[in-house]
Amino acid sequence: MERSILTELHRKAGAVLSREEPPQLLTYGDVPAEYLAAQEGCALFDRTDRGLLAVTGPEAAAFLHRLLANLVLGLGPGRGNRNLLLTPKGKVRFDFDLTVEPERILLSTPPGRARELAQGLDTYLFAEKVQIAERTGEHAPIEVCGPRSAELVRAVVALERLPREVGAGEPPSELETLAGRFEDTSVNVTSLPVAGSSGLRLDGGPAPAPALWEALRAAGARPCGLVARESLRVEAGAAEPGVDVDEQVYPQEARLERAFSLEKGCYVGQEVVAKIDTYGGLNKLLVALRVASDDPVARGTRLWREENGERRDLGVVTSWAYSFVLETGLVLAYVKRRHQAPGTSFRLGEAERGPEAVIVPLPVRANALPLATSES
Repeated sequence: MERSILTELHRKAGAVLSREEPPQLLTYGDVPAEYLAAQEGCALFDRTDRGLLAVTGPEAAAFLHRLLANLVLGLGPGRGNRNLLLTPKGKVRFDFDLTVEPERILLSTPPGRARELAQGLDTYLFAEKVQIAERTGEHAPIEVCGPRSAELVRAVVALERLPREVGAGEPPSELETLAGRFEDTSVNVTSLPVAGSSGLRLDGGPAPAPALWEALRAAGARPCGLVARESLRVEAGAAEPGVDVDEQVYPQEARLERAFSLEKGCYVGQEVVAKIDTYGGLNKLLVALRVASDDPVARGTRLWREENGERRDLGVVTSWAYSFVLETGLVLAYVKRRHQAPGTSFRLGEAERGPEAVIVPLPVRANALPLATSES
């Protein structure tokens, strides 16, 4: 996993960092205030540990369009989307953000995944005039969300306009990127979901990132860590790559409908995705469950209930966070079909009287982006 280039800045500011290596920013000391900033102000997130690939060459767009689950051909400069590389069996192998520049196509990946994605794409590369190169060292994104985000970004970055209205309600089917200026540096500003809300990503590369972070903070953005971000994300039901999404999951199971296309024709795994859309038959779906305590629930914890005197294993937890809306713990979990209706209750873990968990409608948070699917 890549290390954030802002780690020492956070440490000097007194932030709480995780003990793992590389360390992650957990909180600046007031998690409720950080959560509230995303509701009423502007929440500021360090995402400088993300990876980046650049795909170039005269056949780059056609090559990616043939492989990836979402559109590539037809996207002009400054446009993009959330995109997937699926397995031949239609399950999610890689989940990333794609943006088009005049001379290259950029793929922004979760931390530590850029090299693996490059290798995955390279296996499909034969005689095409395409080059795939890791450019993680050029990538240092900072993200914001909350009702004051647009105002504060405008105060810091010179832009003729924002890519789209932050907080407009519906998540964009495409991402939009515009170039702005921060001090003497070009900064790309991209509209995209941030922790399940409308948000913006700012990226001028590593050199200006510390000054950009401090400028946003001075303008009124509140630095936020992983703890608050997880509360926001889990309340929104937003699946996280590598946490809720892996090669055991179909995109529809993870509610990733906006990351693939049913109209573009063939791509790796397309036949399976199309059959699921046409005939249904998903065995599991990502849902949210209110937990009867605020004690953390480990990823991998099983969900079960008794039916006709028999104990049935019906799901598995992938994420946990404290919900400020529900004032208790909230988990995301994959639950088997016919057991996904709101109000359905389960027990957590192996104990006979484990904590109760009850399915609640998604999204939990009122200002979260709506999901593409609903429980069945």
